[in-house]
Amino acid sequence: MAAFTCTSCPPISLRSEMMIASSTKASLSTRQMFSVGGGGLRTRVSLSSVSKNYRASRLRRGGTIVCEAQETATGIPLVNDTTWESLVLKADEPVVVDFWAPWCGPCKMIDPIVNELAQQYTGKIKFFKLNTDESPATPGKYGVRSIPTIMIFVKGEKKDTIIGAVPKTTLATSIDKFLQ
Repeated sequence: MAAFTCTSCPPISLRSEMMIASSTKASLSTRQMFSVGGGGLRTRVSLSSVSKNYRASRLRRGGTIVCEAQETATGIPLVNDTTWESLVLKADEPVVVDFWAPWCGPCKMIDPIVNELAQQYTGKIKFFKLNTDESPATPGKYGVRSIPTIMIFVKGEKKDTIIGAVPKTTLATSIDKFLQ
């Protein structure tokens, strides 16, 4: 179990289940549990096997994935392909952009941390969110291949990229490098 420190986040949970193999005699599945609360990010992975007898013959591969994640509220303004240049590239102050998608569990896990940092750095750095499903051109232009991805721009130039659901301290350290 990995734990990352994160303060004053609302609780978020994500469950992912995948059927690895199944037949009338046996099944094998994996379950991953993720949660963020006052204690930080916690993960748990378990593998389960159920067999009706000791001979599991002709297992077939199948796959269903079920994900459940709590919606998170955001006060960060949105940017899209159309408004990108005026809001991000022509900004007078440094800009942090959170590339995300509504179906992305790790994006929902990091959202409270990004919101908290946006409040903490109000007046020093602008924060925006870009939905990669609704605006695919901009992420493609900047080589975004995984979400969540957070990029920091200074005077229209990309200066730093943080990929994945990282602790608040990692994001804050990256942002602090660009404060004047």
